[in-house]
Amino acid sequence: MNQGKTQDIRPPRVRFAPSPTGALHLGSARTALFNWLFARSQGGDFLVRVEDTDRARSTPEAVRVIFDSLEWLGLRGDEPAVFQSERRAEHARRAHELLERGGAYKCFATADELDEMRRAAKAEGRPMRYDRRWRDKPPKTDGSPFAVRVRAPLEGEIVIRDHVQGEVRVRCEELDDMVLLRADGSPTYMLSVVVDDHDMDITHVIRGDDHLTNAFRQTLLYRAFGWEAPEFAHIPLIHGADGAKLSKRHGAVSTLAYRDAGILPEALCNYLLRLGWGKGDMEEFSLDEARAHFTLAGVGRGAARFDARKLSHLNGYWIRRLESADLLERIRPRLEEMLGGAVADLSPVARALPELRTRSEDINALAASALFYLRAPRNADNKAAKILGEVDSARWTSLEKFLGGIADADWHAERLEIEVRDFAERAAVSLGSLAQPLRAAMTGTAVSPPIFGVLEVLGRDEVLRRMGAAFGLESAD
Repeated sequence: MNQGKTQDIRPPRVRFAPSPTGALHLGSARTALFNWLFARSQGGDFLVRVEDTDRARSTPEAVRVIFDSLEWLGLRGDEPAVFQSERRAEHARRAHELLERGGAYKCFATADELDEMRRAAKAEGRPMRYDRRWRDKPPKTDGSPFAVRVRAPLEGEIVIRDHVQGEVRVRCEELDDMVLLRADGSPTYMLSVVVDDHDMDITHVIRGDDHLTNAFRQTLLYRAFGWEAPEFAHIPLIHGADGAKLSKRHGAVSTLAYRDAGILPEALCNYLLRLGWGKGDMEEFSLDEARAHFTLAGVGRGAARFDARKLSHLNGYWIRRLESADLLERIRPRLEEMLGGAVADLSPVARALPELRTRSEDINALAASALFYLRAPRNADNKAAKILGEVDSARWTSLEKFLGGIADADWHAERLEIEVRDFAERAAVSLGSLAQPLRAAMTGTAVSPPIFGVLEVLGRDEVLRRMGAAFGLESAD
């Protein structure tokens, strides 16, 4: 196969083909991302095909998860999605067509005979291969059930010039006459994939390298049908920090679990892109920036290792990079969930956002840190409660009266700090002995953004109200 031939003739068409049997995991999300970027970088088409032929395990809920995940990541297909289960009749028709041309044959081997072949192969320490006992026999005519098998070549080799793995080959004698149609007439995965990729006019198949052995069998089928095979790119799998294949024991691996944990789609796409692909020393990419640089030549052959800390770091970067209005809308649903209803006015959070966004690496934490700007604390954490419990009530009343007398024109962070410092000097106390109780009263915690900026955002009336209510705060415990 001439690598690059299809691409030279016309823009590529690629597909992401998940099975809806569970959550969309990070490895699958990265495969979708690489396909999308390749199509966009070459002016081609990105298609989605749901491989739902396993009816026992495929569920409508899992289908929704796939599309919700792709939508959240911004990886939309360019055509309506194809559902493989709706094409079963076409898959079977193609198999019977190949049977009529002599490229396939009827196999009447029974389940017991196949089990015996497996036992013999196991005893001899070799892979199970069908012994082709029905390849050259005349078919039965008594109505016995049969499978349809491809008539694979007995010699020669299959050579694939993979865009990532390089040239890989296998001898035809190592491949058996694989089943195309089972005895119940249902098409197999191998048949369905090849027919669908051909009918969808797929030019490049980009997927995990655990499918590399499938590529040989699928290329064999393309030859049997007389079709041109697509070009292949088999990308290495994602491993955990310990070098083992990424799994649940390494933490969340579901794409939407990261969304729910406060990861931005920009950050996850950025991180998944860097797991196996690189462009010099560049680390941060938007999808638009990535598609301007993406090539299959930039995909490495080695397995990438997932590092949750690096993802968190990138998420913090994207929290700081987003436009403020955009970021505010990202945290709105989380704030409304915490508050139990719609929020009409987010202007206090908007004013505090420049400071808040520098302190958070996920938008859940960002929303939680912004909550006190919209609702006075109902309780205090242990440290804040202890601070308030040690406040001199007379001095607190005096401070409250003092703050109430500050003019509107002076109600900004810089002036407030000067005024409270002067108050502390006159009272012969430290600034911290006033600032810490103010922080506890305003936020219910002992840690917050700079307190005078908080006072500015809340405004004088709200500050005085919270000071008056401070000693009614209950301890969180």
